[in-house]
Amino acid sequence: MEMRITHLKSMRIIELQKKLIFCLLFFSFVLLISTSEAHEYIVQPISSDQVGVPIHGEEVTELEVTEISYWQFLLWLGMMYILATVDLFYPKKLFFSIVGYRIVNPGNVLENSSRFRVYRYIKTKPGAYIGEIVEQVGLDREIVKYHIKTLKANKKIESYKDGVKTRYFENLLVYNEDEKKVISVLQNLTNQKIIIEIINGNCNTNVALAQEFGVSRPTISWYMKNLKENDLIIEIKEGRSIIYKINPIYKPHIEKYIRQLQDSYINTYT
Repeated sequence: MEMRITHLKSMRIIELQKKLIFCLLFFSFVLLISTSEAHEYIVQPISSDQVGVPIHGEEVTELEVTEISYWQFLLWLGMMYILATVDLFYPKKLFFSIVGYRIVNPGNVLENSSRFRVYRYIKTKPGAYIGEIVEQVGLDREIVKYHIKTLKANKKIESYKDGVKTRYFENLLVYNEDEKKVISVLQNLTNQKIIIEIINGNCNTNVALAQEFGVSRPTISWYMKNLKENDLIIEIKEGRSIIYKINPIYKPHIEKYIRQLQDSYINTYT
């Protein structure tokens, strides 16, 4: 019932707009007809002020004059009047066009070259954050923040909170929430290396990982704690040892993203 009432209100507004436009067009037509009988005046210079004749010996340049008929002038004036009245239905658009600004919408949001560079980087580097974008795109931080805000408002990108960082992704249903989490966590190079070692079955214990990377066991424990909190790995107790394995829920997304990283590395250095 509520939807029906809203629909009826919308229809009434549209009908009212049509009636107003018709009235404005009719008034413009009457204005043209009423002025068609106006007298024409010819203005001629006096003899002491002839075109091309200097008054005090200065150089005179004659300007090119384009003549139009009276009816052409009235037609142009009428069209300007009609366009101005139609713009009254969109006062916000009219105001910004007067002061020299252009309203950004989903159709033209990427026409700005700087904004397109920001969007292209986010598209090719999902999970990027502002500091990274500023460094790689070469724009001022405030400018990048402004373009990101505009891209979000026009549904071109979306944000994902990763702890203290806000990361950005293309907003075309390309990534679901699980993929965003995986990509965000694996932005860290050490996390990537640990996950790859576990997937390949080379190292799957705290001691083995610490030896592989040449760091202390507490350091590995810190990274493993982060990976566990994000549910990317699970622990399995075997005797006195704790074995790390990839969470089956996220394994397809992890393997997909690792392949993308490897393909990107190959393409970059070949």
